[in-house]
Amino acid sequence: MNQSDLSFAGLSLDRVRLMGILNVTPDSFSDGGRLASAEAAVAKGLQLVEQGADIVDVGGESTRPGAAPVPLEEELRRALPVVEGLAKRGVLVSIDTRHAPVMQAALDAGARIVNDVSGLTHDQAALPLLAQRECSIVLMHMLGTPQDMNSRADYGDVTGEVADWLMARVTACETAGIARARLALDPGLGFAKKAEHSLALLQGVDRLLALGMPLLIGASRKSFIGKLSGGGGATSKPGDRLGGSLAVALLMVQAGVRLLRVHDVAETAQALKMLAQLHKSPSR
Repeated sequence: MNQSDLSFAGLSLDRVRLMGILNVTPDSFSDGGRLASAEAAVAKGLQLVEQGADIVDVGGESTRPGAAPVPLEEELRRALPVVEGLAKRGVLVSIDTRHAPVMQAALDAGARIVNDVSGLTHDQAALPLLAQRECSIVLMHMLGTPQDMNSRADYGDVTGEVADWLMARVTACETAGIARARLALDPGLGFAKKAEHSLALLQGVDRLLALGMPLLIGASRKSFIGKLSGGGGATSKPGDRLGGSLAVALLMVQAGVRLLRVHDVAETAQALKMLAQLHKSPSR
């Protein structure tokens, strides 16, 4: 099934949709600590929408490799005022969390999407909770936890194994009473993946698109871009990976992907507009 025939969270995927990243954490790998207050975070989220974001993804816990767990009370304190502030202004808000209590509170505050890096495996209460709600859900592939996932990066056929894992999670959702139409899939680039695994997933994206479900790609500023482009890998600054991030975004769109999770919304939107112009028939 062509992605343009699908929809997610009420958005038709007849065109590319951008999920803007809004981390309200002190330790996220790229932009941790930059937003000192809920007011500043809400203002940043509104700016992302102005720049072209269709969804704003709010996260109160860093899940970068090696990140320490965050107490639920702290994750709630960080994320909820931002979710509520944006939702009240009509923004389509996603909550980036692994924890059912945070999911529930964020949905009550107006979030309409749950984006779980664990694919709803971390918290056993997540599946029954979300079966009772009407939200959309992003299921991401990750093995282990942020503390140990790097040691789990061992695959024979990474694309096939990730695809099978994701579809097993779809089945688990359906068994719990969550309709497939509410779901999108994310292969989890950089999560329990070495650089070569993330590259293989991108090169094999047609196999993931063939699953016939909305596919979200989140490559923005990740360390594998620095490593593969000769830019220093994990030692390079995330903000210096814009060029590689845009290259991945454009190639994915040309392959048929219609959901992109990005830090640099304005730059990605501009690149997509230029790509659309280049695909137009030449004027005579």
